[in-house]
Amino acid sequence: MDTRPAALAEPVTRVRPGWTALLFLANFGLWLGFYAPIQVLLPRQAELLDAANKELVFGIVTGVGAFVSLVANPAIGLLSDRTTSRFGRRHPWTVAGALLGAAGLVLLAVAPNVLLMTVGWCLVQAGLNGMLATLTSALPDRVPVGQRAQIGGFIGISQMFGTVLGAVLVTVLVTSLPGGYLACALVVLAGAAAFVLRTPDTVLPAAWRPPGSLWQLPRRLWISPRRHPDFARAWACHFLIGLGNALGTLYLLFFLKDSVGHPDPDTGLLVLMGLYGVALIIGALGAGVLSDRSGRRKPYVVGASIAMALAALLLVFSQTWLAALAAAPLLGIGFGTYWAVAMAMLTQVLPAAQDRAKDLGVVNIANSLPQVVAPLLATAILAGLGGYPGLFAASALATLLAGVMVTRIRSVR
Repeated sequence: MDTRPAALAEPVTRVRPGWTALLFLANFGLWLGFYAPIQVLLPRQAELLDAANKELVFGIVTGVGAFVSLVANPAIGLLSDRTTSRFGRRHPWTVAGALLGAAGLVLLAVAPNVLLMTVGWCLVQAGLNGMLATLTSALPDRVPVGQRAQIGGFIGISQMFGTVLGAVLVTVLVTSLPGGYLACALVVLAGAAAFVLRTPDTVLPAAWRPPGSLWQLPRRLWISPRRHPDFARAWACHFLIGLGNALGTLYLLFFLKDSVGHPDPDTGLLVLMGLYGVALIIGALGAGVLSDRSGRRKPYVVGASIAMALAALLLVFSQTWLAALAAAPLLGIGFGTYWAVAMAMLTQVLPAAQDRAKDLGVVNIANSLPQVVAPLLATAILAGLGGYPGLFAASALATLLAGVMVTRIRSVR
């Protein structure tokens, strides 16, 4: 019999559609706050501040911000694991993260130079990665194993909607740069408020708080690959998928403008995101249901990595608008399949229930670290190692290596 408190026990009751919808809204706001700036606002602002060095400015801002996220995500996750507030472990940090992220977006709206632009994006990364740590923890905190791929699929769809509708928001509905940032801030706050105010958050009894003083917390962030090899392999798979995705999408707006020669790159980006989004929904929902029914995760991750690699390879051999139209849905169905199944798989290799948010924060580094590595790697490739064909080839290689890595995980089928 499991004698642990509800906050640490393995969930057995299936979550209801209303709870899933609220989690979806919170994640939608989170991802919109990330991707509308990355896809549209930050590149546009970099060009306004220094047109001659726009790629360098964009790379510096996103790279420094991603470094902040490497610390913020697991650190806030760890702190939430230790929180014994009467309001719960996760909700207080979700609120704090949303407020900090919104403050960063407001600063970006008025930033007159690259320095303040970088500071603003660092605040956004710190706040939204705090939200990401706590919202990701909702999966193992509240959802039984047999339902996780389906709920993971909805989380993946929320990321797609945040990406696509974020681009629509800041290119069609709100066309000014400051207005775009402020609109993103409002969406982040609204999504977080809806989830926090309408869902319960189980309280952790003080007696069950993880041991160790605050000074020992940095050491708790380390998870030994020798003691937990499957966690390390799943982390590596997640990192490689993130790296491949970042290499393939970070410079998409510049790719459409400078390589494809699209007459309206902003509209072209919306079209590609629309195709990507529809395919992602199909992949996420279909793979989530099938994976939960069969209890198998690895075959779906391997298939997803192959689909994403093929999408990148299309653009290696043809930098045309037609090739981009073909690659977008292929990337979408691959990423949707991966996100649904990977979230379930990752929660099944976590080392300890009392460290869920911290361990998932370490997992989320695999999402953030590519944002540090990819701009540096992409800059070198674009400057002299193959240009855009070389960039997409690197994307394909990373995703194929992810498929190889997942086959080495032993505790998950």
